[in-house]
Amino acid sequence: MSGQLALGVPSPASVLLRGLGLAALLFGAGFGRSAAASEVAPGEKTGEDTRVGSKPIPLALEVGYEGLAPGKAQPLRVKAGQSFYINQIDVREVVKSTRDEGVDGLRRTGRFAQLPWQGLKLVDEEPIILANADNTYTRRRFYRQAQWMEQTSVFTVLPVDGWGRPTGRPILLNIGRGDRRQPTDDFFIRRLRAVQTTADCKSVSDCSTARNFTEEAIVEVRNARTGATPFTLTRNTRALRLFWTMRAGADYYTIPIEQEDKPAYAYGASVDIKALTPPRANGTYAAGSSITFQLTLRDGAGKRLHPQGSLPTYKQYTSGQVESGIQYYRAFFEPTTTYYLRKHRERMLMTQIIGPAQKLQPIRSIVDLDAFFGDDDVQTVGTLERDGVFAQFQTFPPANDLFGGAFFPDKGGWDAAVSDTWTYTLPANAEPGTYLVTVKGRRVYLGEDIPFSKTINIQVESAQPTQPSLTTGPCNSCHSEGGELAKVLHANDNRAGCNACHAPLGFELEGPIAVRTHFIHSRSGRYDSPLQQCDKCHLKAEGIQRTSKSACLSCHKSYPDSHVQQFGAIESMYVGGGRESFQQCTDSCHKTHPGSNL
Repeated sequence: MSGQLALGVPSPASVLLRGLGLAALLFGAGFGRSAAASEVAPGEKTGEDTRVGSKPIPLALEVGYEGLAPGKAQPLRVKAGQSFYINQIDVREVVKSTRDEGVDGLRRTGRFAQLPWQGLKLVDEEPIILANADNTYTRRRFYRQAQWMEQTSVFTVLPVDGWGRPTGRPILLNIGRGDRRQPTDDFFIRRLRAVQTTADCKSVSDCSTARNFTEEAIVEVRNARTGATPFTLTRNTRALRLFWTMRAGADYYTIPIEQEDKPAYAYGASVDIKALTPPRANGTYAAGSSITFQLTLRDGAGKRLHPQGSLPTYKQYTSGQVESGIQYYRAFFEPTTTYYLRKHRERMLMTQIIGPAQKLQPIRSIVDLDAFFGDDDVQTVGTLERDGVFAQFQTFPPANDLFGGAFFPDKGGWDAAVSDTWTYTLPANAEPGTYLVTVKGRRVYLGEDIPFSKTINIQVESAQPTQPSLTTGPCNSCHSEGGELAKVLHANDNRAGCNACHAPLGFELEGPIAVRTHFIHSRSGRYDSPLQQCDKCHLKAEGIQRTSKSACLSCHKSYPDSHVQQFGAIESMYVGGGRESFQQCTDSCHKTHPGSNL
């Protein structure tokens, strides 16, 4: 620690003390007098909520999103009298440029210009392989290691009234440092970076004539750890002020607050899945049969979020007419990419079937965009003959309306009615066993932004349940205290029910779980074990003997010149190359991994 101080890098303890000092300043006379006692309703709390039976609700704070000007926040509507805790903070600063300057514009102008940018490095680059509407292409460059991204820092959230006077105690949130997890961290996920997006490249690999650049500085922290501070808002609270120790003085963001006494729905979210097609007398479905399912989305009190038989249209969603908080795919308007760029805000609502359970494995066949434009609502992503497992998925709205409406707006896909039912058709050669049907989605309602999912099992041709043989685990050795799989990602702790949704797409090759898991853990810097120590996740040596670009280069950033000559240069930070990246390279190489302990 003394070495850090000698370099002028603050220690975690000093940052926490600074945060405490700021909190004391804000709440004391140095910030302004506190709200008068007469302005607080009888029985209201101004600090931590200790009421028996009051379950705190996770609150998401967003600054710089939803088309707002830099530093501005969408007014936050919440339920009056509710207990909360801060579960998610997203802060975004944007600068536009007509020249390729990396992210230097962020260093010159805006609220992030004052931050310590020393140490900044370009660490990854990835094109979007799908062409833009004008036949140009988009390139994304990702920057890390600036001091403000790596050093320990603290957010302070202060509720204030209409005159800026505190109405409650400051809440200190330690977001830790970039290169390690610490017991004092208040969030499981911490991602700070800068991104340059070039929107008018001549080709996937040539941006020499580009003039349309967007520079973003992004702070994402989410999934509060155990012990998050609960609080309530007094009736006269009009805003939350968000302070950050990386920004000098008492500068802050203002998040307006609107409180509702009797909202139409409760907090929370759940999904029920029902098979409308009855099984045979022995409880099984025959190979080749079609099975219709129905989902029901509910709030935490069990109230329906949609009428029986239908879901909102996509047009209703994009125009803000869905009061219940149901979310659909957003990447048409807010680009995302795995790990680096707002993937948690993609918010796809979709379902999958995969089986039989004893044959579960990743899908390596690529699903092209054309498959989303056909007459079928359901996409077949895995077949027994090609992939060793059967898998289908469907988005809501169905992809032919969801993606068709984006690419062919004249066809009216976004206005089309959306059913809460769908039909999967088992192949004629379906093998006996257990098949998993999953629905996953996200609800955003009155300040709460949470994922939900559910998996049910059906039996095909045999009443005897079969079990998946997973080759990795146990994830909970790291994913705990707010990072449980039942809370992060899609709130799905059934890892067997993932691979059908996570097939490689022609426009998003990094879809498979194996690719994303390797990439995220290799980039986070907060993974607790050496990356080469495969036995921390892989259970058997066979689990690391899949040799393909996608299996290796989602973690490794380079390979020998001999490999470049034989297999081609690295083109993708996620899968190494293009469509060939999922093909087995060889059966004779890479039977072991140095340092794997397998």
